[in-house]
Amino acid sequence: MKKDNVLYPVVLKPDNQFIFVRVPDLEGGYTQGNDTFDAIEMAEDLIGNLLENTTSYPKPSEPSDISLKKDEKLVYVTVDLAAFRRKFSKTIRRNVTIPEYLNHMANDEKINVSQVLTEALEEKLGV
Repeated sequence: MKKDNVLYPVVLKPDNQFIFVRVPDLEGGYTQGNDTFDAIEMAEDLIGNLLENTTSYPKPSEPSDISLKKDEKLVYVTVDLAAFRRKFSKTIRRNVTIPEYLNHMANDEKINVSQVLTEALEEKLGV
């Protein structure tokens, strides 16, 4: 599995007209959906949001370590965090300092310094 793909067990439990979602391995790992399909999508979104700003992910529990209550189902949800970040992360303006000669050379070559910096940070951070 690629480094930025995660797979977590998710517990689904019907609750009146909704499906309650619990991701036992993630702090704050609770959401709900209107039906099973929506609950899975909400779980994907929840996992993406909770792990978006980190590169060290909690280890997923073994299914045998998760106790299920009446009417609960265990499913696995996978999220491609690199794709999640590309789709949902905002860009921010950040002031950086570089040598003047590099700035002149980048301008002459029409190099997008922000793009180069983003690519370098992604490589350095392994994301």
